[in-house]
Amino acid sequence: MKEEGGALVRHYRDLAFMGFVEVLGNLRTILRNINDCKKDVEKFQPDVIIYIDYPGFNFRIMKWARIKGYRNHYYISPQIWAWKENRIKSIKRDVDEMYVILPFEKEFYEQKHQFPVHFVGHPLIDAINQRKKVAYKKFLSDYHLDDRPIIALLPGSRKQEIKSMMNVMLQMVDQFPEYQFVIAGAPGQEKPFYDTFLKKKSVHLIMNRTYDLLSLSHAALVTSGTATLETGLFKVPQVVCYKGSTISYHIAKRIIKLDYISLVNLIMDRPVVTELIQNDFNTRKLEKELQHILEPEQRNKIFADYYSLEKKLGGIGASEKTAQLIYKSIQSNKDDE
Repeated sequence: MKEEGGALVRHYRDLAFMGFVEVLGNLRTILRNINDCKKDVEKFQPDVIIYIDYPGFNFRIMKWARIKGYRNHYYISPQIWAWKENRIKSIKRDVDEMYVILPFEKEFYEQKHQFPVHFVGHPLIDAINQRKKVAYKKFLSDYHLDDRPIIALLPGSRKQEIKSMMNVMLQMVDQFPEYQFVIAGAPGQEKPFYDTFLKKKSVHLIMNRTYDLLSLSHAALVTSGTATLETGLFKVPQVVCYKGSTISYHIAKRIIKLDYISLVNLIMDRPVVTELIQNDFNTRKLEKELQHILEPEQRNKIFADYYSLEKKLGGIGASEKTAQLIYKSIQSNKDDE
């Protein structure tokens, strides 16, 4: 938004506090940011307020804004279909227009909760289509890679998560010597953090080039999250992996009622990609599933499913469609005044 000429008052990274202890320790900062946001809104007097995901902060502003008479538009719905479904009460009370990016969200809102929404498609499709293409030979040369097919390792973004995932993922290096394994370094981590993993195995690390890496990869081992959808849109066969602490896993299992953890399977509503969760995420099963997605017949099946996935997501122009709908709503409200 800043690049498009918007005035940046606070960066979202300065507002992101995860965990009970972290929230308590930064409570004064959080409350000050909420208060500052309200002051900025009243000073600016917008036609509409546009909220993007981030429910912990946005729902507090949204409730206040409704009382003050502002119109609330929400782009990228919070994942209330996964947990905290009771947030639908706040949405129905405070949101004027909701723009969703996953096809099943429209059904969730409209059929289950009788709340009309706009399905606009997924912005990841634009991000991938608009990126500058990378030359294969140059990429290999820049990062000292050889001619063997690449298997990308996407172990997540948080340190504890990465450590847990890498211990199993790296066991595949010796089992598949005809491939080269490349770790996609997370933007929030520094290169030295990965040095321990690089010493253990003959594996490469590439920082801040995940899309370029995926565009040239033959297969991928991916920690559950948005990266599973990104990998699918790059048409890379993948095994989805996840392992958390035993306590966290059992708590999440009771709170989150979903048939799948990967966005690919959730969108398709069937097991397009294999998910190895918790105890199933082990060396033996990972080796078996990786071998499976390297087989031509299985790869062709996954490719066909990926094209169906992209079609379901509605094509390019998600953010542009949203902007047009918001503008149309503003004009309609002005005509009614």
